[in-house]
Amino acid sequence: MRDGAGLLRVSGAAGGDDDGVPLEIASSYRARTRGLLGRTGIAGALLLTPAASVHTLGMRFAIDVAYLDRGLRILAVRTMPPGRVGRPRLRARHVLEAEAGAMAAWGLVRGTALSVEQGPR
Repeated sequence: MRDGAGLLRVSGAAGGDDDGVPLEIASSYRARTRGLLGRTGIAGALLLTPAASVHTLGMRFAIDVAYLDRGLRILAVRTMPPGRVGRPRLRARHVLEAEAGAMAAWGLVRGTALSVEQGPR
């Protein structure tokens, strides 16, 4: 994957958005380091790849964090308030971030399979 826009699709989830979720992909070191810092919110989600952990130091809002394996299957979903450091997940290869509460609305839980379509939103 490369930096840019895309769509996140939830495979077979009733709570998923049929049109997909707007997605920002951060695959370069610079984009991953910047992440959601300095923002007041996000429309959709941010995929950090590769990544196995995240922090919310310096962030202005709480986020939902989903740890994904190589096949984009969710290993764990957590909500992190600002000022926290998350523990690394052993099998995680990607991390998905969204505003707190968004992942529950999309039906994302442990074991859910996701897919990513790169390109314009």
